[in-house]
Amino acid sequence: MQRTRKARALKSEKAGLTIESLLRKIVRGKTLLKRRKGAKLFSQGEAADSIYFIQTGKAQLTVVSAHGKKAVLGMMGPSDFLGEECLVGDSRRTSTATVLAASTIFRIEKRAMLQAMHLQPEFCEDFVALLLARSVNMEEDLCDQLFNHSELRLACVLLKLSRAGRHARLPETTVPGITHKKLAEIVGTTPSKIIFFMNKFRKLGLIDYRGDGDVQVMSERLTDMVIS
Repeated sequence: MQRTRKARALKSEKAGLTIESLLRKIVRGKTLLKRRKGAKLFSQGEAADSIYFIQTGKAQLTVVSAHGKKAVLGMMGPSDFLGEECLVGDSRRTSTATVLAASTIFRIEKRAMLQAMHLQPEFCEDFVALLLARSVNMEEDLCDQLFNHSELRLACVLLKLSRAGRHARLPETTVPGITHKKLAEIVGTTPSKIIFFMNKFRKLGLIDYRGDGDVQVMSERLTDMVIS
């Protein structure tokens, strides 16, 4: 599964670069945003009137149930879209998007996005390809949650974070400022278990800690562990 994900990430990266160049042709209805860690792009329940494209940085999607239970739906990186539900009628946001690191993001109004898809067939094709790839990734994440134990889920999450967008080909990457609590939310376990597994990974040479809570992920070694 990890080999398939890596191949799909490389294809998505190429499509993302094409989309970024085509996005430059949108003059009206597009705004370049610079957001700090912790900033919200949109919140669950709000009217959906725009779509977002991450140029640099990372963000996460979360949802809160009627009973107040919070769940992480996905982690997004460079060349990923957020808020595509705006393209379906008069819709509302189904999740909350929060910036995880200093990011540069395009905000594109709904009308401008629909017009670009209509006038630029190549743009529309690559956009649909990116959305389909993300849908498959989310299905695989759900399978991880249902069938894999916490240690393996954590390894998969670290790999996904390290390979976000343009980092897909690097053997070693740094995941900035990720806390044990945040990892526990994503993996679906307790912070104490995350600490235990992270210490184990460190002793095995699969990860290392850097300043300010950054985690260096040895992607190739961690992938070997997951698929072994």
